[in-house]
Amino acid sequence: MKTDKFVPAVAAVVWLMLASGAQAGSDPAAGYLEDFSRETVGAPPKSFTPAVGNWLIGADGDNKVLVVDGSKWQRGQAAAGLADKARALYGERYAEFLDNVKAYAYFPFAVYDAVDSFSNGRISMRFKSIAGRIDQGAGILFDLKPNGDYYALRANPLENNLVLWRFKHGHRSSVSWVRHVNTPSRQWHSISLQVEGKQIKGYVNGKQYMAYELPARVQGKVGIWTKADSVVFFDDYKVMPAP
Repeated sequence: MKTDKFVPAVAAVVWLMLASGAQAGSDPAAGYLEDFSRETVGAPPKSFTPAVGNWLIGADGDNKVLVVDGSKWQRGQAAAGLADKARALYGERYAEFLDNVKAYAYFPFAVYDAVDSFSNGRISMRFKSIAGRIDQGAGILFDLKPNGDYYALRANPLENNLVLWRFKHGHRSSVSWVRHVNTPSRQWHSISLQVEGKQIKGYVNGKQYMAYELPARVQGKVGIWTKADSVVFFDDYKVMPAP
């Protein structure tokens, strides 16, 4: 089992920020779909809250997409505006918090604003990996807790695999690992997560590759996850809650 050190404080800040503002839609049973068509190219996303890394709205031909731009990535780089949010929460200690984020944060992610808490159902999105020498990861973040713990189901064109990562108490570990999942760069692919209680299933391009039972039921915020210098386009982020 692989393990990496990770400081989860940034996720806790995003949780507290979103918990006070973002509200689910009036009909959660109908689901949520973000295709970024109402966003502004070149601007930060309004539908997602970036936590770590460079996130902006871009274009793939005539189609608007969410882009994580790892070409400007630096280890532990917090998203724009995080300093002001940290200052509001931590007061005079905000600089200490930011230093910790910059020193240890390695995994860019953005939190979907429309969903307060997801426990059962399906999350899916399309992705197109463009570049990245260290990584080209594209993952669905879920079960994000106030203390920064979360899971991420990730595909990677550089490794041709599908991995379920767990981030808990400051450590990253691989929970489930499936090889020979081909997602060539510069092509659009789909990744989906199905959650039924503690049971999860992972799909790539409509084919199920993974089934796993978690130690506890899922309940937390959701979003998009990636790693290091990845440059990836994302589109059609969809959350379909189930009872």
